[in-house]
Amino acid sequence: MNSERISAIEFLFQGQPRDPEMFFLIAGPCVVENEELVMTVAGEVKRICQRLGIPYIFKSSYRKANRTRADSFTGIGDEKALRLLQKVSKEWQLPVLTDIHTPPEAAMAAAYVDVLQIPAFLCRQTELLQAAGATGKVVNVKKGQFVSGEAMKFAVEKIRQVGNDKVMLTERGSMFGYGDLVVDFRNIPIMQAAGVPVVVDCTHSLQQPNQASGVTGGRPQLIETIARAAIATGADGIFIETHPEPAKALSDGANMLALQLMEPLLEKLLRIRRALQTS
Repeated sequence: MNSERISAIEFLFQGQPRDPEMFFLIAGPCVVENEELVMTVAGEVKRICQRLGIPYIFKSSYRKANRTRADSFTGIGDEKALRLLQKVSKEWQLPVLTDIHTPPEAAMAAAYVDVLQIPAFLCRQTELLQAAGATGKVVNVKKGQFVSGEAMKFAVEKIRQVGNDKVMLTERGSMFGYGDLVVDFRNIPIMQAAGVPVVVDCTHSLQQPNQASGVTGGRPQLIETIARAAIATGADGIFIETHPEPAKALSDGANMLALQLMEPLLEKLLRIRRALQTS
């Protein structure tokens, strides 16, 4: 396997202290819409991360199983989307992450990608967690909007029980009423106490769910605020969904970062992390 491709995975799980001035990035479009989109985003974000020295994992869901409305876009077909993720991995030499939703999907998706992600709503599903862990792939578990940071240690334990220590947790906000989320940055050290890298999802944490229209809203103008706070409070990594034209995205466009804003944002975040290490 090409060393450039696994650099982000090695950064997380190489068994030695990570560079305290560095964080890693999980980023990509919400869902695989077509080949041009995933290849364009992967190539551009890789270029930025190579220049800045940031370990990078490409993210896109091969299928969106959790949609408010029955007529919402869910994907282009499982096999077609997974093959496109595999193509991103091979052509751009990047580790790739995608969501799974049921235990049988774990082995299927693991044949194409490097990281399996458990959606927040499913973070307590024991069979799903253990099926993901049994593949031997890295498993990223998103903290449920209804779950405390302390309780996420049990998700980690379920995966470790099947012999997989390559686990990370992602903070993505907690429900605040019916239509808003808040990020509790105390969850970063609390979840790190489980001995795993902790990521902050800077885009889904700004969703405004349960809208009467059936289309989730968002506050993308605050992505930088969440990202800066995440880096300042010691997150190991950040998660950002991005698209060249968020208004035209087929899923979660209301809370995605415009691709052209990625580079200046990451530059600012590096300055924050480095300033904290020299203060």
